[in-house]
Amino acid sequence: MKKKSFDVDALWQLARIGEPSLSPSGAAAVASVTRYDMEDNRGRSALWLFSLLGEEPRRLTEAGEKDGQPRWSPTGDAIAFLAQREQGGVKDEVPQLYLIHPDGGEARRLARVATGVEAFRWFPDGRRIAFISWVWPKLKTAAAQAKAMAAFKARKESAYVTDELLYRHWDHHIPMGRVPHLHVLDTQTGRWRDLMQGSDHSLEWKEPGANGFCISPDGHRIVFAFDPAAEKRAENCFALAELDVRSGRQRVLLQQEGWDFDAPCFSHGGQHLAFVATHRGRAHTAPAELGVLDTQGRWAVLSEALDREVQAPLRWREDDLAIRFASEDRGRSHLIEFLLQERQPHRLFEGGHVAAFDAQAGAVLVLHDSVQFPPRLSTLTSDAPRRIEALNDALLARHPFGRHQEVVVKGALGEDVQMWLVYPPGFDAKKKWPAMQVIHGGPHTAFGDSWHWRWNHQVFAAQGQVVACVNYHGSSSFGHAFKDSISGRWGELELQDVEAGTDWLLKQRWVDRKRITATGGSYGGYMVAWMNGHVKPGRYQAYVCHAGCYDWQAMFATDGYTWFPLELGASYWDDPTKVAAQSPHSFAQHFATPTLVIHGQLDYRVPDAQGLAYYNTLKARGVPARLVWFPDENHWILKPRNSKLWYGEFFDWIRRHAG
Repeated sequence: MKKKSFDVDALWQLARIGEPSLSPSGAAAVASVTRYDMEDNRGRSALWLFSLLGEEPRRLTEAGEKDGQPRWSPTGDAIAFLAQREQGGVKDEVPQLYLIHPDGGEARRLARVATGVEAFRWFPDGRRIAFISWVWPKLKTAAAQAKAMAAFKARKESAYVTDELLYRHWDHHIPMGRVPHLHVLDTQTGRWRDLMQGSDHSLEWKEPGANGFCISPDGHRIVFAFDPAAEKRAENCFALAELDVRSGRQRVLLQQEGWDFDAPCFSHGGQHLAFVATHRGRAHTAPAELGVLDTQGRWAVLSEALDREVQAPLRWREDDLAIRFASEDRGRSHLIEFLLQERQPHRLFEGGHVAAFDAQAGAVLVLHDSVQFPPRLSTLTSDAPRRIEALNDALLARHPFGRHQEVVVKGALGEDVQMWLVYPPGFDAKKKWPAMQVIHGGPHTAFGDSWHWRWNHQVFAAQGQVVACVNYHGSSSFGHAFKDSISGRWGELELQDVEAGTDWLLKQRWVDRKRITATGGSYGGYMVAWMNGHVKPGRYQAYVCHAGCYDWQAMFATDGYTWFPLELGASYWDDPTKVAAQSPHSFAQHFATPTLVIHGQLDYRVPDAQGLAYYNTLKARGVPARLVWFPDENHWILKPRNSKLWYGEFFDWIRRHAG
């Protein structure tokens, strides 16, 4: 059978596996699997069971469409998950907790929580569940919460009114008048209570999740991360507090000026608490490190010599002598087992990219991906990693994929800079090929050996072009000094690094120097707008700017407006010249390269006025430009049909200007 080029339709046919949860025996795992339908323009998620003993995977849930966040009970006889279903003649308007037996059968709704459920964890007894819900903090009963929710939904006014500094995040507003509280629910009776009722504390406001709290092995205490400041800000330092489940009494466990503490995790013995510690007082770009607290209140950072970021969640090894976590290193993400006595990291699994993991009863399961394949599940219980599913293998086998390669170029400050290359299928070095720079966002992230669902390198390469991805100064996974080097001078070092990558490409005999383009999203969009004002016209035949930052003063409309002065080195009212010097709009007189501008109206991270101002400027100056504006998308393009249009416009623009 002749293989067909990998395109956007093929991309959306693939199953997307979510974070797995292992059974207490370590013999099986459950995960949510999402499949999309291009015609229906939506996805459906169901729970699947995966065996670590060689049995075929099987679908566990059928009735729901958004079944997710499954967690196996500690007793092994039930799986809890979040869903919005219709049961007993009642349709869920917000996510609720459901329970299903691993052998199958009908899932049952555990309770009807009017304010919905955000995330949850099992208590060790396997009977109770701790969950997060956004509540009106002064209301004392579930009935009062339900009445307030009904009244809020029935209101005729549409305004969002607030005096909070932190009031929206990404693509949604913080629920008006509500805060995220921890609750405890009895799975047999369906009764629940607010553990934080009457408290001034709440969980974090932006995206409260299960990594923000942990339950002690005896089930008597919950430790949670919280913002102790009266005024909530995105850059505030968090503290750790302990809550007594029976009495509701709380006490602060760990709070230290300049330090941010998050993602607590009890050891199996309950004598130590691991957490992620970030010394924000040192620098706003300080790395997330591994901290451990004992019962005497003493704590220490253990991973200081690592100079790599520690990523939540944390998991203790069964003997409590090591802690496991994912960590980036030079554009790859590995599963690390940090040996506590030696204070040394050991690579338990080498990426590619580790997206998630779980461990039970000596078994370790990893959800991992690569430029060559989408997320898959592998167990580490044998001598070498072993796949336990093949959900996408038949679909992937229909398409040829290009190889990828890591090269190093001499970039800014005379330092080595990593660049990834993804070659078209059937690449022949004797022929001439177009090349496209794909510039990552952040800026403190990195392109790696990973699968990208929205900017897929294999879909790009299948168009017959070499894809280049530079991990410029400011990127994560290369140490703190590299990450912090761009602070207060955005655009300067990054441009030198991207240009060094393009210089390398132009020296290759297989590159067609008349067909070079540059594309990027978010901070990558900022970079192509910056390049339009700083790179001599003609070097790049076209730019694509997706959700790009354009005017740093106007960017104060972003949800992260208090963070940008830290990165730029000044607020626009204190030093307008310094801020303007790092802003693409200050160099509009030099714009000349054709640019496709793409933006979503629901983007609160880079408000759509940024893209519209850039597009309007290009048109006013007579520069060839095209606008693709989505009224129903955020910073990312998430709907199948919109994604297909996005890729179509993207490739049409490249072909129009670069052949």
